[in-house]
Amino acid sequence: MKLVIVESPAKAKTIEKYLGKGFTVRASVGHIRDLPKSNKDAVDIDGGFVPRYQVVKEKQHIIDQLHEVAGRADEVILATDDDREGEAIAWHLAETIGLKKPKRIVFNEITERAVQEALAHPRLIDQDLRKAQA
Repeated sequence: MKLVIVESPAKAKTIEKYLGKGFTVRASVGHIRDLPKSNKDAVDIDGGFVPRYQVVKEKQHIIDQLHEVAGRADEVILATDDDREGEAIAWHLAETIGLKKPKRIVFNEITERAVQEALAHPRLIDQDLRKAQA
């Protein structure tokens, strides 16, 4: 089974219909990690200005569900939005769920043709876009 993770639950339902058997589509419901609200805890200054991301408390159950489904999947494909925020969400998902080398796909419309075309051309997470979001 291949797991596809998108941001929106509505997109997940539509895309799962397009992909059919052999695919499971789940939603992250947007961001799953963020910087802490306290400025003193947000960045490790001594360690080279490294952000200290935390799981958004309300999203822990989503992370647990995604981790469980990802553990059964043969392949995990991150299909978050095609912008730097989407790239950051994909990276946070990979980091939090413990994905080694997830595939990343993007599409600009929710049509069967666009989704299939994206699946035919996966890539890695674009670290430059991801870092631009931080």
